[in-house]
Amino acid sequence: MLQKLFSEQKTYLDYFFNALDLQKAQAILDAVGACQGTIFFSGVGKSGIIAEKLAVTLVSIGVKAMYLPPTNALHGDLGVLSSSDLWICLSKSGETKELLLLLPFVKQKAAKVMSWVCSKESSLYHKADIAMYLPLQKELCPFDLVPTTSATIQLLFGDLIAVALMQRRSFTLHDYAKNHPAGMIGKKISYKVEDLMLTGDKIPRCFEEDLLKNVLPVLSEKQCGCIIVIDQHHHVKGIFTDGDLRRALQRAKEPLLEASMSSLMTSSFIFIEKHHYLQEALARMQGVFNKKVNNLPVLDQGKLIGLIRIHDIINF
Repeated sequence: MLQKLFSEQKTYLDYFFNALDLQKAQAILDAVGACQGTIFFSGVGKSGIIAEKLAVTLVSIGVKAMYLPPTNALHGDLGVLSSSDLWICLSKSGETKELLLLLPFVKQKAAKVMSWVCSKESSLYHKADIAMYLPLQKELCPFDLVPTTSATIQLLFGDLIAVALMQRRSFTLHDYAKNHPAGMIGKKISYKVEDLMLTGDKIPRCFEEDLLKNVLPVLSEKQCGCIIVIDQHHHVKGIFTDGDLRRALQRAKEPLLEASMSSLMTSSFIFIEKHHYLQEALARMQGVFNKKVNNLPVLDQGKLIGLIRIHDIINF
């Protein structure tokens, strides 16, 4: 049953993307991007929940936005609205009574009215200054009543507009960090590698000429799962991991303990510099460069100055 529902929802979402008017979507983006005041989202029921989510998403990327339910607006909160603002109504049917009742008063304020609806024949579609038709084939609900697919496409469209605004405004990770300083997201984009990396004697390291038998205690004691191999000038030459040790043991045909680290290390490795944010370090570790690792050497002009570990970032 669940597989069938997933398949049905995919079909309905494919219908949405295939039938979406991209030129009209561009016009919506242009209108939202051109707003000089506050972007107000409004809706009732499930559409209201989506409207509230989209408002806080825009706020998090530096756009002046607010969720204002129509009932609150009708009972005094409309006082915050001005002619430079944009009022966006979300409604599946386009016939939501509360929104239609509110519309004349929004227009009295000379604010621009936009509607996102799933019916081109609806009142909100025709009464708005600019309207967006969100193609809906059918609700996933077996009775075609409960807002399921319709709520999903409202969210999809709103998030697409938000990301397009980020790109248009060249919104950077640093910009996001300033707006989101707390929590796991905030830490990853506010703190830098130098704030969390291991330094000094805590770094597991050895020289190229060192023998494996002399390096194994370091591998065990430092508990990092790797050793950074350096030359006499502290330039990194390679990395040797627990995995490298297991593979070397499997293919060894002569005494392995007498082998030099230069013959055992992996000379190609991923590294990072201290000024990068933790999010960048995590992205590199998790396979942005098609290779998953648990540790990154931290270099400064080729020299080893630290080590950043994935579990330190995750547990930070």
